[in-house]
Amino acid sequence: MKIFKVSSLRQVLKQLFLGFGTVAIAQLALFTNPSFAAPNTLTLSVYPLGSRGTFPICPTEFSLTQTSRPYYEGGYTIDGSASLGWFAKPFKMEASDAFSVTWMAELQTKYRNCQASAIVTKINDKPFQGHSYLRMRFINGKAYLILDMTGMRDANSLTTVIIKQDVKNGNPIWSWSGTD
Repeated sequence: MKIFKVSSLRQVLKQLFLGFGTVAIAQLALFTNPSFAAPNTLTLSVYPLGSRGTFPICPTEFSLTQTSRPYYEGGYTIDGSASLGWFAKPFKMEASDAFSVTWMAELQTKYRNCQASAIVTKINDKPFQGHSYLRMRFINGKAYLILDMTGMRDANSLTTVIIKQDVKNGNPIWSWSGTD
């Protein structure tokens, strides 16, 4: 039977724990790296104008998707999209400036008399009560999706920036960015 010196045993244990620590850090980095982040589902609740009745018919809620891009030093970027063909015809960009963009679409026949507004109320099925920078209004047979960075600040108290605003296959798509 071979007897180890206490100092050799300590060295072996130290290397063993360092090896496990390195594997644990690599696993943690894999799961926390935004490039592996799952898309976030933003649920917008619809609030009809006036009292809720059987007429006019409005959607009660709908979802949009946003995904974080891989982190880069100095900032972050969020990509978003909205597939809303179940209640609206193809969208087109109606207006944009440095702070906001508005997409517009004709409502599907079932919802054409809807007059309502919508704000983000949940993110990934968890209640959200912050500033709703994504909103929608339904009026005069049209749906208007609004991405508005007014009042949105990043970690350096700078206004977040819309870096992409477009329509793909009739659906609004966007990207916005901020500094950290």
